[in-house]
Amino acid sequence: MRAIIQRVSQANVEVNGNTMGSITIGLLVLLGIENEDSEEDAEWLANKIVALRIFADDEGLMNRSVMDLNGELLVVSQFTLHAKYKKGTRPSFIRAARPDHAIPLYNAFCLTLEKLTGKPTQTGEFGADMDVHLTNDGPVTIFIDTKNKE
Repeated sequence: MRAIIQRVSQANVEVNGNTMGSITIGLLVLLGIENEDSEEDAEWLANKIVALRIFADDEGLMNRSVMDLNGELLVVSQFTLHAKYKKGTRPSFIRAARPDHAIPLYNAFCLTLEKLTGKPTQTGEFGADMDVHLTNDGPVTIFIDTKNKE
């Protein structure tokens, strides 16, 4: 699994002009799932994301997590995070998981976040053409790949 995590002061996702999910202070997570991903990846990633200390404390240092702030989470599926671009200029998405594999993992990831935070995880619509609006706070943007845990 690959995730782009953005610290936001607000974010929402729309499908056909209808708001599907909306948050204020928290994290926008763009989530890409590949064929080799498992529920273990979903659980590890969810635990890592809620514990990331990327929010400012009283002294302006990044020492607080989304949990510390009682912040919100918005998760948007994004298969393009698994683009292969070695040959040519048109990316290939062959590594991105098909919906029959990706949807259950996407749902498991969101459910794990809900269990960890004790609040609903806002989402987009899996596989839909979505408009994502956000105010990136900082900006702070983190990339995590469960296959390369650095």
